[in-house]
Amino acid sequence: MTVGMMNKLMDFLGLGGDPYEAKHEHRTMEDEDWADEEEEMMPPKSTKNSSPPNNIVPLQSVKSQMKVILIEPLSYDETQELADHIRQRRMIIVNLHQLAHDQAKRVVDFLSGTVYAIGGDIHKLGHNIFLCTADNVDIQGNISEQSEGELHSRMR
Repeated sequence: MTVGMMNKLMDFLGLGGDPYEAKHEHRTMEDEDWADEEEEMMPPKSTKNSSPPNNIVPLQSVKSQMKVILIEPLSYDETQELADHIRQRRMIIVNLHQLAHDQAKRVVDFLSGTVYAIGGDIHKLGHNIFLCTADNVDIQGNISEQSEGELHSRMR
């Protein structure tokens, strides 16, 4: 440990002599390097006008990023468009009532693969209605599926 570093340590602990002498008269290159390292270890001083750190996201930008797309495809050819929405991290609700059973099954299979590839989820909301989400959306709860016959018998 050099004399300059020892003086700085003593001054820091309040055991040194004249603070002006220790800081200005006995400086060496090693002292300058040590001071630079000390400044690098110190957190930056904040000012009232300084900008927020980069890891803080304004609430407005989070709000504008979330979209739910409601889609009622008329043919299997529209499946790629549905998958593109999922890949862009948008939630989609797909109503397959307009499709024949075999085409609706193919659409669900394709969307299931897309959702699986990005770590998302697909949930059945009702008869031929599905919710597809990416991994940035957490879905809680279940919706029980009842046939129309069961629903009408309970309402009577």
